[in-house]
Parts: sequence; structure tokens; C-alpha cells
Amino acid sequence: MFGPLDAFLGAVTAWNVFVLLGYLGAGGAAFLWLRSLGLGFGASLAGSLVFALAPYRAVHAGAGHLLAWVSMLIPLSLAAWDRRLYWLAAAALASIPLSGQVHLALGVIPLFAVYALLSGGSRRWAAGGVAGAIAAGLVVWALSIRGSIGSSRSFAQVERYSADLADFVSRDPRHGLEAFVFVGWLVPVLALAGLVLHRSRLATGLALAVAIPSLLALGGNVPGYEAVWESVPGFGTTRVPGRLMPIACLGLAGLVALAVHKARWRLAPLAVLLLIAVDLRADLTAYRPTAADAGNRAYAASARAERGRLLELPVYAPDRQEASVYLFYAMQAPRERPAGYSTIAPKDAARILRGLQPCPDRQQLTELGVRLIAMHGTTRCEIAGRLLARDGPVALYETDAE
Repeated sequence: MFGPLDAFLGAVTAWNVFVLLGYLGAGGAAFLWLRSLGLGFGASLAGSLVFALAPYRAVHAGAGHLLAWVSMLIPLSLAAWDRRLYWLAAAALASIPLSGQVHLALGVIPLFAVYALLSGGSRRWAAGGVAGAIAAGLVVWALSIRGSIGSSRSFAQVERYSADLADFVSRDPRHGLEAFVFVGWLVPVLALAGLVLHRSRLATGLALAVAIPSLLALGGNVPGYEAVWESVPGFGTTRVPGRLMPIACLGLAGLVALAVHKARWRLAPLAVLLLIAVDLRADLTAYRPTAADAGNRAYAASARAERGRLLELPVYAPDRQEASVYLFYAMQAPRERPAGYSTIAPKDAARILRGLQPCPDRQQLTELGVRLIAMHGTTRCEIAGRLLARDGPVALYETDAE
């Protein structure tokens, strides 16, 4: 979807439109699913707003994490199943691991399997859809994760990114993006009302869909989580326990919709919509206006250089999100780079990049074929070479490395 938007609108505008479409897609998919359950228009609209505005999704969208957009495939797969569009349900389910969100798939696949069995329909398609999603996840693991820095996590990383109970009621990402699990203050109360008022197998299932991912999001703060992390296939390659929270967000959306559906007051949906909009606000600092730095003159000069790879300083480990800033400049000036941002980078690449910190020497640059260096911000590295161009905080050098 981003490709056509980029072609017509340019990268910056296309990204802003893409972010907004993510909210529309998440809310639309949740609305279709809730309507397929037989809920009224107002109740479905309230539930879809809970999922669309879920702070967990919003914060990840603001940070550019693909999880925010991939999460809409969860209600889409359930809605397609209810409407007996089995091929669409299977495709949506398999697309979750194929998008790289394998951790999320570890929770969504069993959720879909249970949902399909309890809601009726073709068991052959249910088995095929689950098998296809598992196969897709194994392919991603074999081709991308195996042998990468993502294949050997330490439990210390899990503990670092684990949420605590206070994170569920804190509107700001006080421990960073990964431990942010705020679900609102009023929404849980409405969800509890939906569970009490409806008293059905569906409500119980939705409650479990909220409780289990929320409990797992606590990660290292939960006794026994390490044993689960080590023994359950696939979990040992994960490092952020909260990655299953989109499931909890959808469960909350369903329970809120059930509560509104049971309300006898005609204006209840409108009142709940307003309360939800106020309740689900969060400290979305990632949405503050920032300068895109499109058309940077230093990078434009690098595009005119005849040969050599480009190294950006400071050098970050490949799984550090700070390195993702350089991806935008790579769109302006495509050129081979020995560094970059990837949580599944080869282990050798991570080792080499660590050796380049804080400043590479001439021999290292020669071995890597680096002839151009883009220095960002207040980087303090002595470069033997000549300055090609400077634009704001970016200076481009041509090194004398052969």
C-alpha cells in the first residue's frame, strides 16, 4: 500500500496518509467482525473505536512499528471466518507471520484455531488455515531468523522489556515503547460490564483473550514466565513480552461492544463513543512534528559519487532503533551500506558493527570498501579525507581509504 502512496504523494506525505489509513483499517476490520457477531451498529462502532484508538497500537504506529498495521489482520481473519470467506481468513492469518510479526502470530494462530472451532464452519478450512500460518512462520524463521541476531535472545533482554502493573494505567511510555501497555481507565470498566451483562461463551472467550496476553506482557515479572519462554517453541526467540497486546486490545473492544449492546438507553452508544475517545488518549510524543530533512544536500552529493560504500556515523548495533533514521536517507541516496537497521541482521554483521564503534579506523574502512562517510549531529570522529558537502547536522566526507 505504501508504494503507490509514495509514488503519488512523496515519502513524507505518503507516510502521514499511511498512518491515518492504519487507524481506518483497524477500526473498519474490527467493525466488520463485531457486526458479523450480530451486534448492533452503535455497539460495533463503539468496539471498533476501542480497537482503532488502542494506545498500544497508537504508540507503535507513531514509532513506525509494523505491528500497528499488521494487528488489523486479527479482526479481519475473524470477520472473514464468520462470513464464511475461508480463503480470506486463511490469507489474513498467514499474512501475520509473513509480515515478520512472528511473535504476534504465536498468539493469533491458537486464538484463530479456537475461535474457528467454537464458531462453527469448515473444519477442513480451519485446519488448513492454521497449518498454512504455521508453515508461513517456519519459512520466515528458516529464511530470516535462523542464524541471525534474532535467533539467540537472552532472558535479560526479556526482563528489560517486561511491563509492570503500573504500566497498564500509565498514559506515557515511562519505560519506553516496548513496555507500554496502557489500556485506558474507563475501557476496562466497560469491558468488565460487558462480561457481567452478557454471560456467554463469547464473553468468556474475550475475557481470556484480554487476560492471557496482559499477563504475558508482564514477562519477567511473572513467576514461571522464564520456564514458558524456554520451553514453548518459538518463544525463545522473542524479547518483548508485550507483543501479544493487540489480542488484548481486540478482546477489550469485543467486551465493550457487548456492554453497549446490552444497554437499554438509546443514546448509550453515543455517550460511550465520547467517553472512549477521551479515555484512550495517551502521551503520543512520537506524533510531534519533526523535520523530514528531505533533499539533504550532503546525501545528494553522495548520490553523485562514482564508487564506494557509505557509512553513517555514529554507528549503531543493527537492532537499535536509532539506526532506522538512516533508512530515510537511504531512500534519498541509494548506495551500498555496511550498516543499517534490522532485528534479524546476521551475527557477523553485528560483530563487525560493534568493532566500528565509536570510530572506525582506516583499515576497517578499507576492508569494508567504505569511501564515503556521513557524519550526523555531534559525532566526534577524526576523518582523513575531504569534505564533500554539508547540510545542517549532516556532513559528507570522502575518505582516503583504498
